[in-house]
Amino acid sequence: MPHARIVLTSAALAAAVGLTLGGCAAAGRPGGTSASDQSASDDGGELAGDLRIFAAASLAAAFDELAARFEQRHPAVDVLPIAYDGSATLATQLIEGAPADVFAAADERTMQQVVDAGLAAAPVLFAGNTLVIAVPRDNPGGVKTIEDLGWSDTTVVLCAPQVPCGAATETLLADNGVSVTPVSLEQNVTAVLTKIAAGEADAGLVYATDARASDEVRAVPAAGAERVVNRYPIAAMREAANAAAAEAFVAYVRSDEAQALLASLGFASP
Repeated sequence: MPHARIVLTSAALAAAVGLTLGGCAAAGRPGGTSASDQSASDDGGELAGDLRIFAAASLAAAFDELAARFEQRHPAVDVLPIAYDGSATLATQLIEGAPADVFAAADERTMQQVVDAGLAAAPVLFAGNTLVIAVPRDNPGGVKTIEDLGWSDTTVVLCAPQVPCGAATETLLADNGVSVTPVSLEQNVTAVLTKIAAGEADAGLVYATDARASDEVRAVPAAGAERVVNRYPIAAMREAANAAAAEAFVAYVRSDEAQALLASLGFASP
């Protein structure tokens, strides 16, 4: 089944938390359903129930497909619309009480915030990604190198420093001795890509996988990008309403089948 991409707004988050706290959650778990009801069917072993996943925006295409395949393997599991956003935004929502079974972040630093809050079990790495310069198809700014991003007449949009793609961007620009004054700072890499595709900027730094997936932008190599690698961790949440399915999905993401899909989309090995 198709999986819509959603972001929990503040209002939606408040509603979700309210339902969790007021909905007679069984055995103290969010969502109103006990772990045994959610994770096993009448045969005593098959996975079942809803599965809530929070994932970095750059994982959207990959996780939409992985979720569909996971449901095919486990027909009694319903992967709810996956919440995609910047990893830092998702981490904040989780720390503030948003219910989730699985969290996949675009860097280890952000995942550690969730671990330190006592919310996630031991994370495991499953993919890597690097940055490229994305420009509109006709490249109106004539951007050919990362140094060109520092031109005064080049409009650039970047990820905000607090999100993984922004932290990697700061490192890459510093490594190349390039100073950039962006016209905007975005909370996730999808927003950067959208502005470039719409012609609202001459260039931006995005993950290689995002540029590869878009027909509306061109990817220009960024010198030294291979040395600034974001490694993606995934973890089951400690208070997952569907703990068995959460652990199974984490294991599936690291399976040979899932790793082959990630590689086909341009992700590197972790």
